Amino acid sequence: MKLTLIGIGTGNPEHLTLQAVRAMNAQDLILIPHKGATKDDLAQLRRDICGQVITNRSTQLVEITLPVRNESTADYRKRVDDWHDAIAQVWQAAIAQHPGAENVALLVWGDPSLYDSTLRIAARLHPALKIEVIPGITSLQGLTAAHATVLNEIGAPFIVTTGRRLRDEGWPLGVDTVAVMLDGTCAFQTLPPDGIDIWWGAYVGMKEQIIESGPLADVCEKIIARRADARAAHGWIMDIYLLRKS
Repeated sequence: MKLTLIGIGTGNPEHLTLQAVRAMNAQDLILIPHKGATKDDLAQLRRDICGQVITNRSTQLVEITLPVRNESTADYRKRVDDWHDAIAQVWQAAIAQHPGAENVALLVWGDPSLYDSTLRIAARLHPALKIEVIPGITSLQGLTAAHATVLNEIGAPFIVTTGRRLRDEGWPLGVDTVAVMLDGTCAFQTLPPDGIDIWWGAYVGMKEQIIESGPLADVCEKIIARRADARAAHGWIMDIYLLRKS
């Protein structure tokens, strides 16, 4: 059996590459993860994308319910490892119910290589399993496109990090540009704002897209408020931002 991990961009069906469309139509089985009622939009988006591009009537869509991460363990890495083990077991059980499926796929937000654990979870399955990766447009690309800006200054490095690390460790050393993902607490508000510009976006590339930019001191509170309103309206939020020292 072959497991194909297909990058589907940030939720816009037009982000699919021709390679992704061909791969989706070559599958016997596509697993659709479900993360509970508050995030049903994410599962529905995957179903909608499949409905728009799959013409192979033999391709089956199978919804799977993902386990919730146990937050009671103090060790963050152990919490994540245990959670990934549990997800791998759910995948395996779903695949086992379709013994005739030779080509199975998962649709991955953005690209499987960037702050996504699908490849790590797939590695927990049978060692003989062949894994194929189809790249996709990332939220970083969606963000810079939405703001018509670039990630890096000429010849300069940048760092991609998480909100937790920005909050706990402050501005990374040696760079003037920081891209921040997986930030549930608006970690940018912990930084001294003077001399920092921000480009922020939520649901980038989707019809719900909202963006803000400007000096951090000027737009910090506005971003926090817009983020809270959007999360309340949709029940979930996926956002990302770029910070640069002036």
